[in-house]
Amino acid sequence: MALHLSVLLIFTGLTGIHSITTVSKVSVKAGGSISIPCLYEPEYTHHVKHLCKGYNLGSCSCKVKTDQPDSSGKFSISDDKQQRIFTVTINNLMMDDTDYWCVVEINDLKSDGKLFQLSGTGGWPQLFVDHQEITGFNGEDVTIHGSYSNTGEIEWCRLGGSCVKEPSGSINGTRVTINANVSKVFTVTMSGLRTESSGWYFCTKGLLQMPVHVTVKERPSTTTRRLTTSSPTAEPVNHTAVSAFGEPTTVQGGNHRAFIIPLSLLIFILMVASFIWFMLRRHKQSKAPASAATEAEEEVTYSTVKHKRKTLVKLEAADADVTYSTLALQ
Repeated sequence: MALHLSVLLIFTGLTGIHSITTVSKVSVKAGGSISIPCLYEPEYTHHVKHLCKGYNLGSCSCKVKTDQPDSSGKFSISDDKQQRIFTVTINNLMMDDTDYWCVVEINDLKSDGKLFQLSGTGGWPQLFVDHQEITGFNGEDVTIHGSYSNTGEIEWCRLGGSCVKEPSGSINGTRVTINANVSKVFTVTMSGLRTESSGWYFCTKGLLQMPVHVTVKERPSTTTRRLTTSSPTAEPVNHTAVSAFGEPTTVQGGNHRAFIIPLSLLIFILMVASFIWFMLRRHKQSKAPASAATEAEEEVTYSTVKHKRKTLVKLEAADADVTYSTLALQ
């Protein structure tokens, strides 16, 4: 009995059973790329990890290491020590890309590994998601869209954690809803996201899995500009701020009064004021020459009429003063 237990412990240490967790089989399209997450135990945090190609761990060929990048560009690897997950990416997939191992080096003589298989196809993969990387915001929802052509029950699982079956459930406090009412397509919605919701997940359909990485961030706040004027009193005054949505808020403290106005609103007011000033000035300039011309025109007309009347009076007076006489010559 003791001998049997010793052999079992040695076998466990050599093969890495239960020390690394990953997906088992993924359908991929030839010419595309795929990222595979590999979860490891805390004692392996500072160990070297690598991707190995081949059906047997003892004879597989190492393709890329965390301390030795691949120069060809076909393989890449990254290690998230906080999440305890290293991720391997295989580019330009070929039909013979089938058997790979996620491997952690224990020492020069021993390694732990977990096998995953790729099922290559020239057409559409049997289980597919639109994006392997998706980002959501804290407190909000995120939806993953996928399609399938195989049979089996759909599940949504966290790598190394629990799973949710159709139609709904919860993973670590995050609500999960699976909708597969339309044939050959499905959606997975994660509601009420939290920072802890970030990580690797995978959907399962029959014998196939497809990993998806979810990143949860804080939604950026709205930027405002603050205009400050000094206050003559030494007593604390209220600061009045106007948000981008036009809702005033009051903050206590300080010896000055601050007005926060959205920059776009300030620019709009300045543009409208400039336009009105320009139109008024233009109207005033156009009105002044027209008034001057009218006055000059009226003065010339009246002057001419007066001059003509004065000339006629003089002529009539001259005719009245003339005396006609007749001389007879003998």
